[in-house]
Amino acid sequence: MDYEPIRKGDVSGFRVAPNLSDYQKAIDRFQWEDIHSDLDWLDNGKLNIAYEALDRHVNSPVRDKVALYWEGKGGEEEKYTFGDLSRLTNRFANVLTGLGVTKGDRVFTYMDRIPEAFVSLLGALKVGGVIGPLFSAFGPEAVRDRLGDCEGKILVTTPKLVNTIHEILDDLPALESIIIVERGEAGYELKNKEVSYERLMGGASEEFELVATDREDYAIIHYTSGTTGKPKGVVHVHEAIVGHYATAKYVLDLHPDDIYWCTADPGWVTGTSYGIFGPWSNGITQVVYEGGFGASRWYKVIEKYKVSVWYTAPTAIRMLMKAGDEVPKKHDLSSLRYLCSVGEPLNPEAVLWGEKVFGMPFHDNWWQTETGCIKIANYPIQDIRPGSMGRPFMGVTPGILDDNYEKELPPGEEGHLALRAGWPSMFRAYWNKPELYESRFKGGWYITGDKAIKDEDGYFWFVGRADDVINTGGHLVGPFEVESVLVEHPAVAEAGVIGVPDPIAMEVIMAFVSLKDGYEESEELMRDIKKFTRKKLHSVACPRKMKFLPGLPKTKSGKIMRRLLKARELGLPEGDVSTLEE
Repeated sequence: MDYEPIRKGDVSGFRVAPNLSDYQKAIDRFQWEDIHSDLDWLDNGKLNIAYEALDRHVNSPVRDKVALYWEGKGGEEEKYTFGDLSRLTNRFANVLTGLGVTKGDRVFTYMDRIPEAFVSLLGALKVGGVIGPLFSAFGPEAVRDRLGDCEGKILVTTPKLVNTIHEILDDLPALESIIIVERGEAGYELKNKEVSYERLMGGASEEFELVATDREDYAIIHYTSGTTGKPKGVVHVHEAIVGHYATAKYVLDLHPDDIYWCTADPGWVTGTSYGIFGPWSNGITQVVYEGGFGASRWYKVIEKYKVSVWYTAPTAIRMLMKAGDEVPKKHDLSSLRYLCSVGEPLNPEAVLWGEKVFGMPFHDNWWQTETGCIKIANYPIQDIRPGSMGRPFMGVTPGILDDNYEKELPPGEEGHLALRAGWPSMFRAYWNKPELYESRFKGGWYITGDKAIKDEDGYFWFVGRADDVINTGGHLVGPFEVESVLVEHPAVAEAGVIGVPDPIAMEVIMAFVSLKDGYEESEELMRDIKKFTRKKLHSVACPRKMKFLPGLPKTKSGKIMRRLLKARELGLPEGDVSTLEE
């Protein structure tokens, strides 16, 4: 909190007048129902995310506006209007209907950032399906856990990734059809349960009567990690679009003429809430770049498409900083007018670097998979306090609670960050885990699992996680998930996993391993164990660091004490060790 605030000054000096012009007035008067009139809705109060994102624009001037500029990793270029996407998603909805998909069935995607991913997700919402986007870097264990947990009926994938599915197909009895998006990869031979996306789409009608879903009908499921057990399915309903639309308009400050770029993959919640639903419900043109990170590549995307609003992650910003201040000078980035960041706390240096290099700061904001949309943010019209998450969004009431989740703490005191329950995009369930869901609510508050401080002026400051979940590169990884794979290796007797600080990724995963009798510590064995995890897990969940120990600290009941592993590795106080096994 020691950095000088970044003063915004009078809005008359802004290139574009912000959608939110008076924060305090909006906070005092706002009701979520105020947003309802900005959306079109269906008859009888029905609501469907795909309709609000695409179909409502078809009878407006937005119909022929470019919705998506897509650039492939090989330099391919495609563009789609809102009308194009409405017709394509209708065709895919008919494809799914022909495959027996009905309201409530789970439809998963598992592919890179290609146009078919967006078409598949929105087409599935049109039939009333519950969509499950999967990150393309997931390994077989991660895919199996998610598809198996909620009995996915349809999976849309590519020839490059389908071999992962072949490894686990016997464990997925509910999976009826695998739709293969060939996208020019000629010669692929369809196998068990597989059908061709291109062939099915070629014979499908562009007319489809969208299923009139209720606002409380399940729409999307994202899996997120915890400290114990398998990843849990966070379920959102169609009413979530109210939050997506409002926050995209007032936090990301999207205007009709903007070209918007969200760098998140649709396999993560940011990539759906703000890489599909938020911008398109506002009728905004967005860019999707399939390629991987590279400072020059990213700057070229901004320059080429004249990106004006850019939403990215702290890890990416720190990697851009590492690439140097001279690289952006080689590109025309004058189209940029507003920069935002999410995924993990944005360090003050990164906020200030944005102002130095781009002439404007990055605006950090905070939310979670469970919250569905942005809850606390820095806004165009407000001074930024570098390092702060910002102030609450309209209609959101956060508080800092004591350890009993009963008393709200005064400004300046560290406690548990909680939100008053009841906003439109609040998750409605953990899939098939009602008791776990109920445990996240105390006295009308949703307990976020984060610890924070609120200052005298209502700015919130992130302190850390209240549990062992690791935030690496903006992705939450549960240590149990990694430990479970490590102990499957024939040499590993037991494993403990923690997060350790990293200047780029915030935290990286470190594993402590004790070996079974008959195995000797060696660099070769360590490499083999790491390779083993990479085959099973998604890339961000694989240990970057590893140590062999003769045994791991455990409680008398046999639970591994990750807290002690972390304290000993980082030279921190060990605290209470009275429960430690002798």
